[in-house]
Amino acid sequence: MADLVRGKKVQHALPVLNALTKRASGPFAKLILSAVANAVHNHNANKDSLVIAEVRVDESPTLKRSMPRARGRAFPINKRTSRIFIRLEEIQATTEEKAPKKARVAKTEKVTKAKKVK
Repeated sequence: MADLVRGKKVQHALPVLNALTKRASGPFAKLILSAVANAVHNHNANKDSLVIAEVRVDESPTLKRSMPRARGRAFPINKRTSRIFIRLEEIQATTEEKAPKKARVAKTEKVTKAKKVK
């Protein structure tokens, strides 16, 4: 899912996530909306010109549990979690004919802890 939204404008990334049938698309969209709100509030960024510059999904601590099995044995269960890192950048177009340039005017980083969904 991170590859689908990387490098896209926020306006184009959210409908892509809403159309996905994966279980993690909802929390991922919520995280992007939170990062946009932080950029607008903290850095006075324009909501319409924000681009998802970087998305990273890293491993975080694993909760180790066990499930009882036959003959008194225990079967290990690993409940994996992940950290999602999102960096937004604001783009500015100098002229209408040229392609928009990426400018590092506003940069917002949002790191959360979420359950890893397979």
